[in-house]
Amino acid sequence: MRGLSFLTARNLFIRPHVLEELKMANTRQSSSQIVQTYLRQGVVIAGFASLAVGLLLMVWLPWPFLLYASLFVAALVLSIVAMAQKRVWLGLALLLLTITVPPTVFLLGLGGPRQVADTAFSPPVEKPAYPIGQGPMVLIDEAHSNFHTATGRYLPFADLLRRDGYFVKASAAQFTAKALEAGRVLVIANAVAALTAEEVAAVRDWVAGGGSLLLIADHPPFDTAAKDLGKAFGVRFSGGVAGSGRLVFRRSDGTLTDHSIMKGIDAVATFVGSSLQVDAAGQPLLVFGPAVYLRQKNDTNPRSLKGHLQGAVLPFGKGRVAVFGEAAMFSAQLTGLWTGFAMGMNASIAKQNPQFLLNVMHWLTWLGEQH
Repeated sequence: MRGLSFLTARNLFIRPHVLEELKMANTRQSSSQIVQTYLRQGVVIAGFASLAVGLLLMVWLPWPFLLYASLFVAALVLSIVAMAQKRVWLGLALLLLTITVPPTVFLLGLGGPRQVADTAFSPPVEKPAYPIGQGPMVLIDEAHSNFHTATGRYLPFADLLRRDGYFVKASAAQFTAKALEAGRVLVIANAVAALTAEEVAAVRDWVAGGGSLLLIADHPPFDTAAKDLGKAFGVRFSGGVAGSGRLVFRRSDGTLTDHSIMKGIDAVATFVGSSLQVDAAGQPLLVFGPAVYLRQKNDTNPRSLKGHLQGAVLPFGKGRVAVFGEAAMFSAQLTGLWTGFAMGMNASIAKQNPQFLLNVMHWLTWLGEQH
């Protein structure tokens, strides 16, 4: 040992530049440790930022919560594992993917709130109201950039009416007395383009003369497009979004009113939508309870919609009007990423919605009544 120490000292004495090399090596090692420390701190900061942004995305993106949450947690766990193994860059990459992929997919139209018709949904109609194809003609508006059409998201709507005997036809023409004269019921579901003053007058006169209107206007921008037409019949849309999730109106709590349309109906489900009020001649069908609030853009103080309506009917001249502030309730759609979630008449909470729709149509066509 003494000899080894002597040799080492002698070598260092003979070659003093070795000391300088050792100092430089120690400096490089210290610099590397500092860099790794900063990287680890950066990873921690990125992790918290990713967590915060991911949670915001869960609220912002209308994807199924559990699906997105599972993807987010999986990416987060993988990044933590990678960092634990000192694979810093892999961990950072996974964290960045957690932040950037969901909005990118959403903006490219590859995910998000995709809504398509559930063509497999076909509830039974045990006793059709009319012989198949021989019932009253129902015109479904497709001339105003409608979100729901007879061959699109309202295909299940049209098919259900056809199986009840109605003759259903898409209407791609602007509303005039001539365009409306062949129809018995006009359905306008979530129009984006507002009707012109001439069209409003034509529909109003047609209903006053004995036609029937089913007007459906969801949350903005759809209620805005229906504002003038609704006003012509004494219907006022409140604007904004009514509620924050699926609602079930029930006879048992009074949110489902006592009306002939409710025969055999105990509960009706809706899927967000808008709020409305009607003049004295109107008859409420769906009444909001105290737990439903109106949400508007930049509104920090939502107001209660207790007593406001999401569905009503009213006589008008020789005709009839049914108006609803929610459209999905009469559809059958598959929504969400990979379109796997039921929304509308096909949802488990909406088992009586198909019969409710038929009851509304029977009332509009005076079935069993003197017209």
